[in-house]
Amino acid sequence: MKAVVMAGGEGTRLRPLTSNRPKPLVPILNKPCMQHTIELLKRFGVTDIVVTLYYLADEIEGYFGDGSELGVNLIYTVEDTPLGTAGSVKKAEEYLKDDTFIIVSGDALTDIDLEKALAFHRERESMATLVLQHVENPLEFGVVITDEEGRIRRFLEKPSWGEVFSDTVNTGMYILEPSIFDYMEHDKSYDWSQDIFPQILQEEKPMFGYVMGEYWTDVGSLQQYRQAQYEMLQGKTQLPIEGRREGGSIWIGEGTEIDPTAQLMGPLLIGKNCRIKAGAHVGPETVIGDNCLIEEGAILQRAIVWDSNYIGARTKLTGCTICFRNTIKDDCIIQEGAVVGDRCHIDSGSNIRPLVKLWPDKIIEGGSVVTMSLIWGSKWQGSLFRNLGVSGIANVEMTPDFLTKLGASYGAFLKKGSTVITSRDSAPVCRMLKRALIAGLASVGANVLDNEGMPLPLSRHSIRTNSAAGGVHIRLAPDQPNLALVEFFDKNGIYLSTNGQRKIETIFYREDFGRTDPDEVGEINYVSRAVERYSHDFFRLLNREAVQNCGFKVVVDYSYGRISGVLPQMLGQLETETIALNAYTDPKKAPKTKAERKALVENLAATVSTLRASLGVALEFDGERLSVVDETGSILSGSDLLATFALLVARAKPGAQVAVPVTAPSSIETVMAQYGGGVIRTQTDVRSLMATAAEGKEGIALAGDTEGGFIFPEFHPAFDGLFSFAKLLEMLAVQNTTLSEVRSLLPKYYMASEIVNCPWEIKGRIMRVLMEDTHDAQTELIDGIKIYRDGGWTLVLPDASEPYFRIYAEAETQDKANEMVHRYVLRISALK
Repeated sequence: MKAVVMAGGEGTRLRPLTSNRPKPLVPILNKPCMQHTIELLKRFGVTDIVVTLYYLADEIEGYFGDGSELGVNLIYTVEDTPLGTAGSVKKAEEYLKDDTFIIVSGDALTDIDLEKALAFHRERESMATLVLQHVENPLEFGVVITDEEGRIRRFLEKPSWGEVFSDTVNTGMYILEPSIFDYMEHDKSYDWSQDIFPQILQEEKPMFGYVMGEYWTDVGSLQQYRQAQYEMLQGKTQLPIEGRREGGSIWIGEGTEIDPTAQLMGPLLIGKNCRIKAGAHVGPETVIGDNCLIEEGAILQRAIVWDSNYIGARTKLTGCTICFRNTIKDDCIIQEGAVVGDRCHIDSGSNIRPLVKLWPDKIIEGGSVVTMSLIWGSKWQGSLFRNLGVSGIANVEMTPDFLTKLGASYGAFLKKGSTVITSRDSAPVCRMLKRALIAGLASVGANVLDNEGMPLPLSRHSIRTNSAAGGVHIRLAPDQPNLALVEFFDKNGIYLSTNGQRKIETIFYREDFGRTDPDEVGEINYVSRAVERYSHDFFRLLNREAVQNCGFKVVVDYSYGRISGVLPQMLGQLETETIALNAYTDPKKAPKTKAERKALVENLAATVSTLRASLGVALEFDGERLSVVDETGSILSGSDLLATFALLVARAKPGAQVAVPVTAPSSIETVMAQYGGGVIRTQTDVRSLMATAAEGKEGIALAGDTEGGFIFPEFHPAFDGLFSFAKLLEMLAVQNTTLSEVRSLLPKYYMASEIVNCPWEIKGRIMRVLMEDTHDAQTELIDGIKIYRDGGWTLVLPDASEPYFRIYAEAETQDKANEMVHRYVLRISALK
C-alpha cells in the first residue's frame, strides 16, 4: 500500500506559529507534525509516500528531502493553483493508480492502527473508506452517520449546532481504491467531501466509515496545538517520545545540562543541548526545544518552548507557546494562551497578558504590559544604545554577525581612514566578539589598532596617545555577567556623545554603510608601547619621591583582573611594600556580582587588619573603579570614599573644584567650602561626569561618583583606578595623614534610596504631576527633580533605560531620610 500525505495547507488559524513555516512543519514534542505521520506510516510498512504541497512547498521539501533519512521514499507534487483536497491527489495519479492507497493529513496527530483500518476496508470491498472518530465538539468537522455495517448514509461538512446529528466526524484520513480517479479530470479543482463522496453516495457505490479507537486530533487551533502535546506527554498516544526517560514521565535530550537545584516535574520533555540553571522550576506539561537556555529561578508550567530560546532569570511562562529563537529577559511574565512568534525580543519586567499574540520580529520594551496582539510594526523598536553602550546576552543577542554590523556602523560614522583603538576583557566570548567587530570596522575602511586584552584605563589612554578618532572596548557587563557590553569612546577616550550614538544607531538600522573596495579595506595592527606611554604620563603627574619616602605597606586585591600584569611594576617604582591578592588573570574567578565583590572587599579588610598594613585597595571593573580599606580595617566605599577623596583634593589644592553627580551627599559642598573650593553637580550617568571633566574647565581637580570611580582630568578625563590609587598614596604622604584621620574629619550625613517600578508610558505623566506638587518648594532640574524641603532633599529620577524611578534622599537623621524616600514611593505608586 502507498500513502498520500496532504501538506498543502496554510494553517491560518495557527498564526503566528505558521507565519514563517507551513503547518506540517510546526513542531509537536520537538518534532515536525508531519514527521510523526511519516514515522507512523513507516512502522506499518508504508514507505512509498506522495506528499502534496502548495503553501511554502520549498520549506517542506528542504526539510525532508527524499525521505531517505527517515527510511521512506518521498515523492512531491506541487500545486501551481489550489486544486482542492481531491484535485491535488488526482495530480499524483500516476504514482497511485496500481494499488490501494491511504490519504492522511500532514498536520493532524494520530497513532491509528493502519492494519485494522486496512482490514476493515478490504473485508467490505469498499471503494472509499473514511476513517471516523468520536469528538466532543463536531462543529469544525464533517459529521458522518453510518449503518450497522459501517456503510455511510449521510454526512455534512462543518454543521451548526442545529445541524449536528452525530458526534462521529470525518478525520480526513481515507483508504481509497485507484478507481476513485475515474470521478475526476486532471487540473480541475475537486473536494472529497463536497464533490467526490456525495457522488459515490448517490451512486450507492461501496463507501464505508471506519470508527478508529486510537488517538486522533486535528491540530487546527492554538489551543488544540498545546493540548495535543499535553496529551502526548500524558501517555494518551502510542507515539514515541525521544530522549532519555527519567522518573517515569520526564524525557531529557542528549547533551542537556540541568543544575542539581533545578526542580523538574513531569510530564516534561527537554530537548537536546539545553541548559537549565539553578533554582529553575520546569513542568509539569512543558516542552522545551533543543539549544534552549533557562536562567536561574525561571518558572515554566504547561509552556511549549521551541528551539534556541533564551528564558531570563525569574521569568514565568504559563500555558503559552514560544516560537523559534526568542530572547525573553529577566522577570517577565507570559500568561495563559499567549503566543510569541519567531525572533522576538522581550525586555526585562514585561508582562504579556493572556491570549496576546506577538507576530515575528517584535521588540517589547522593558516593563511593558502588552494587552493586545502585535501584528504590524518594525523589527526593532527599542534603542540600540543603553546606559554605557550596546549590551545584550552574550552569544545570544550579541553574536559575531551582530558585532560585525555594529563595527561597520561605527566605522561608517567615522571618516574613511580613521584609526580606532579596540580592546577587551579576558572573557573568551569577548575575544570572539571583538574580532567580529574589527572585521566590520575594516570592511568600511577604518584602520584598527588592537590593544588586545589591555585594562580599560590603559586602552582609553591609548586613544589619546595614538591620536585615534575613537575606541571600542568589549567586556562582560558589571553585575550582569551573562551580558556582553560594547562601549564606544571619542577621541578623548570618554564615552561617545548622545548625538554620536544616535548617528551610529541610524546607520545600523538603515544598514547605511558602504563596503570599500578591496584595496581600501582598513589595516589591522597592534598598539605599540601602550604600557610604556601610560607609565610615562602616570609618573610625570605623580610626586613619586613623596610616596617613596613614606614607606607605605599596602594590600592590593587585583580581583583576578588583567590589571595584575601592569600595576605591580609601577608600585615597585613607588617603593611600596605590597601584598598582592588574587594577582593573576582568571575570568572564571573574577567577581561578577555585588555579593561577590562585597565578599572580596571584606576579605581585603581582614587581611589589612591582620598584617597591620597602611591601607588596602580592591581594583574592580577592569581597573576602572576601586574600594579602599583604611589602616583600621574599615571599608570606604560609595559616598564615604567620594567625600574622602574630595577632602584630600581640597587640602592638596585649596580653591579647587570637584565634579560629582546630583546623587552625592551635600557634605561634599561643606568639605570643599572649608578650603575655598566648589562643587559642580552633573547628571548621574557616567558620560556626563566624564564630559564635564573633559571640558577643561579651570579648577576641576577631581571628578567622581558614588561607585568608586574617580577622574583626575590632568591625567585623562576617564575613570582610572590605578592612577586614583597612586594619587591617594601621594596625597596621604604629602599631607602626612592616614585614611582613618581623614575620614574622621568628614561631616555626618544620612541618605536613603529606593526603586519604584513604573511602566514606560506613564513616566512622563508622573513627572508632570510631581512638578505640579513642588510649586511651593525649591527645585533643581539637573537630572530628574531634586526637591529641597525640611533641611534636606529628595531626588526623583526616572531611569533612562529601565521601567522604574530611582528615589534618593538626604536628611538630618536616617529616619527622616527613610521617611522622605517612602513618601515619594507612595506618591508614585498612587499615580500608576
